[in-house]
Amino acid sequence: MKLKIIISGGGTGGHVFPAIAIAKSIEKSVLDVEFLFVGANDRMEMQKVPAEGYRIIGLWISGIQRSFSKRNILFPFKVLHSIIKAKNIVKEFKPDLAIGTGGYASAPLLYVAAKKGIPTLIQEQNSYPGITNKILSKYVQKICVAYDGMDRFFPTKKIIYTGNPIRSEILGFYSKKVTASKQFKIDVSKPTILVIGGSLGALSINNAIANNIQLIMNLGVNLIWQTGTAFKIRSEECLLGINSDKVSVHTFIKKMDHAYAVSDIIISRAGAIAISELCCIGKPAILIPSPNVSENHQYKNAQSLVNKNAALLVEDSHANSKLVCTLKDLLSNEGLMESLSRNIKKIAVTNAADKIAKIALGLVK
Repeated sequence: MKLKIIISGGGTGGHVFPAIAIAKSIEKSVLDVEFLFVGANDRMEMQKVPAEGYRIIGLWISGIQRSFSKRNILFPFKVLHSIIKAKNIVKEFKPDLAIGTGGYASAPLLYVAAKKGIPTLIQEQNSYPGITNKILSKYVQKICVAYDGMDRFFPTKKIIYTGNPIRSEILGFYSKKVTASKQFKIDVSKPTILVIGGSLGALSINNAIANNIQLIMNLGVNLIWQTGTAFKIRSEECLLGINSDKVSVHTFIKKMDHAYAVSDIIISRAGAIAISELCCIGKPAILIPSPNVSENHQYKNAQSLVNKNAALLVEDSHANSKLVCTLKDLLSNEGLMESLSRNIKKIAVTNAADKIAKIALGLVK
């Protein structure tokens, strides 16, 4: 008999990639399984999930804007519309299990599934949960977390510590350096700097790179730069007159495992999934936490690594003035690079997706 599972979550890579990782881990344990993903219309999951071979349905849903916005007027109508559609999805698909990985799309789907008595589980990536999972925690059966102390937000009896799911291809990055160097046209005799501001890009990081591009090139490095779509034109403009043979610019890097394989230093935001991946990669990292998150949790994520001498931190407001100096100092200090690499590897959790898959399947009668 075929096992039918709905997985819902999205909006950013931090919600989408764990969802895909969990699905792939379940496929390793269950021979006959059918997945249906549910995301938000016009968000990245509507492209990323089908690219991995899974079917997805979109809901008309988005979050409340923090500042006053006319779009907030539509919010209650979007919630009602999405709950009705979620009921129809559950009725037609008849899932044996529903899994949520965060993002607004997961709220109506997991709520409806839980109310219908379908086994439900959510996975919280961050040290400070979003409003969606806070609400859903009252209804679901299990909550998989990646940080200690989550009983401040969730019922203690439902919490299981698993760590964050890492994409399987990321875990195999180390064998792909030769292929990656050809893909990115990297001069392997020079250090390679990878800049990733999250799946959608990060304006402050992008501006820091663009404004200091000549100084970075003067360091004698290769640069792989993920900008996000919105910064594409600006990144092209800043490379005019620069020896761009050493620069590889991408709006989105699909094969992030290749980028990790060929990099020597990684400059990144400090989202929960980014941190989890960096721990598994084990390369020296400079973290620039986003200030635009609840409870400043990215700063706390980054500081937890800094306290263990496992990463360097540059505050977002100082990125333009301090990032290049921090990078220059790190490149010139081989001992520091080695200790950062050694210490960040100690924090890695590589089997979180398999743990979550086992817990989820254990809920199915």
